[in-house]
Amino acid sequence: MSLQMVSTVSNSSLLQPGFSLLNFDGHVFLFGQKGWPKRSCPTGIFLLDIKQNELKMKPVFFSKDSCYLPPLRYPALCTLRSDARADEYQYIIHGGKTPNNDLSDKIYFMSLVSKTSKKITFQCIEKDLGGDVPEARYGHTINVVHSRGKSMSVLFGGRSYTPLAQRTTETWNSVVDCLPSVFLIDFEFGCCTSYMLPELQDGLSFHVSIAREDTIYILGGHSLQNNTRPPSLYKLKIDLPLGSPAVTCTILPGGISVSSAIVTQISDNEFVLVGGYLSDNQKRLACNTILLEDSKIEIVESVGPEWTPDIKHCRMWFGYDMGKGSVLLGIPGANKQIIPDANYFYILRCKGAEEDKEEELITQTCSQTSSEDPGDSTPFEDSEEFYFSAEANSFDADGADTYNEDDEEDESETGYWITCCAGCNIDINTWVPFYSTELNKPAMILCSSGAGHWVHAQCMDLSETMLLRLSEANVKYFCNKHIDLNKGLQTPQKVMCLKKPPMKPLRKKKTMKLSTSAKKSFLRRLFE
Repeated sequence: MSLQMVSTVSNSSLLQPGFSLLNFDGHVFLFGQKGWPKRSCPTGIFLLDIKQNELKMKPVFFSKDSCYLPPLRYPALCTLRSDARADEYQYIIHGGKTPNNDLSDKIYFMSLVSKTSKKITFQCIEKDLGGDVPEARYGHTINVVHSRGKSMSVLFGGRSYTPLAQRTTETWNSVVDCLPSVFLIDFEFGCCTSYMLPELQDGLSFHVSIAREDTIYILGGHSLQNNTRPPSLYKLKIDLPLGSPAVTCTILPGGISVSSAIVTQISDNEFVLVGGYLSDNQKRLACNTILLEDSKIEIVESVGPEWTPDIKHCRMWFGYDMGKGSVLLGIPGANKQIIPDANYFYILRCKGAEEDKEEELITQTCSQTSSEDPGDSTPFEDSEEFYFSAEANSFDADGADTYNEDDEEDESETGYWITCCAGCNIDINTWVPFYSTELNKPAMILCSSGAGHWVHAQCMDLSETMLLRLSEANVKYFCNKHIDLNKGLQTPQKVMCLKKPPMKPLRKKKTMKLSTSAKKSFLRRLFE
């Protein structure tokens, strides 16, 4: 094994722990960028290319008949072929976390439509499923098995949020182990079937799974319920006859206690296991070789590389399989670095010296960084286990447009992600729903001071009852900064007086005026 340091450039900040790599025709693509996609690359998928230790990110496009695909961290991902020996394949993507930390329960098919030196086009299709559909989750695995000329996908493990009925304000973002059910997914008919096996008692996440023909081996993992990393090794065998499938599980000896390990394939039946954690703050520096022959598995310890002092002494690390026996490893950078939140990256090549030299000429690499504080990160969630068999070659597309992060507008200063006050703690990358009415954006309320400005309800310490009352009532609201000023300017509320109808003046009786001769005539008649 050999270890080589890789340099990165500024726009690699879009890469974060939990991203995935797609490998089509030997070219590596990033999926699961940091934050929401922007106009320069609305798909959120990039071609990753390193030449002379300089990383270039080139946007990838979707076909017109593609569906929307959000950037997802820690999804389950694998390749799907028509049969085990087919050359053409597509990727299955299930679950994962969105930038708002919502969990996805959707399943997508990703395939390469066209590729030129100027433009690469993917097709993404969402698949509808029926039956025992797996709940939204992350940190799980999905594999494809082949038996009797049929193919099915097998999903296992992962974590999900506490059910809504059991959540409180304090435990709103708490996660739990998913039930240890094995899901068989038949994409031809779009149906799912779950199986509860007596050998699988505890839920697992961030484990390793390796599929070969009709058998899947599940190794290691972390159990939240017991807060342990059991040295487990399970063998799932799936038989696909004409009738109902048969699923059996066997507990094998010789397992390894590890979570978030990375597996890379170096030959048809040989894999290398590197990285991971023995505990929350203890890395696993040992390496193992996994041999699959017929229906047997053998795990032996192998000689690892000469780890650098930085790798030995860092608290956390993360990485991803690059294919062809190469692994990308990342560690947090020093605080004194010029670029904040920068990480150091290494390429670990697990083949022999001659093979390493040849691989160095044809391998395309990628790098990742994280904007999270390493002290606040959960170590065992910082890597995933996926397997690629396609060769990674260099992609000569110097004329293609490259992504430049500096060309984008800062969306954190507009809309819902503004800094509403001095104590505002709403961040697009770390925000999670606080009120039951929130979905993917924080609740905001308009302060009526001056020309008016928007503030986050959570930053104003508004209870959910008060927020609902203010949203329903037609009253003015003043934020914490302007509430005292508003009190000084308040005037008594104008009281409407009742108007009394005016009284009609009395009308004078009309009198007749008589002339003198008429009066005399009237009196004469009166006394006659």
